[in-house]
Amino acid sequence: MALSMTKTAATHIQKSLTQRGKGVGLRLGVKTNGCSGMAYLLEFADKIEEEDQVFESQGIKIIVDPKSLIYIDGTELDFVREGLNEGFQFNNPNIKNQCGCGESFNV
Repeated sequence: MALSMTKTAATHIQKSLTQRGKGVGLRLGVKTNGCSGMAYLLEFADKIEEEDQVFESQGIKIIVDPKSLIYIDGTELDFVREGLNEGFQFNNPNIKNQCGCGESFNV
């Protein structure tokens, strides 16, 4: 099992962690939501729970709860800019269907 991120995503996250002034890494998970069933959850983590799985990519810790890991195993996190829009993109090999707006998915 593995998760990774691009250099662009890592640079953006590190900059945000520095501005925030605290945090051990990025928590990545999923929740039931949206028209396709699941949506990604991204937040800064201030601590690592005992049951968490921790991956390191580009010098950033990616922290995942065990229930989410089965849905996002193998995912690469990227940060993209397209015109005036920017945001995280999830390259998840487990996705079978995704809603038209790209906000939710199912496996």
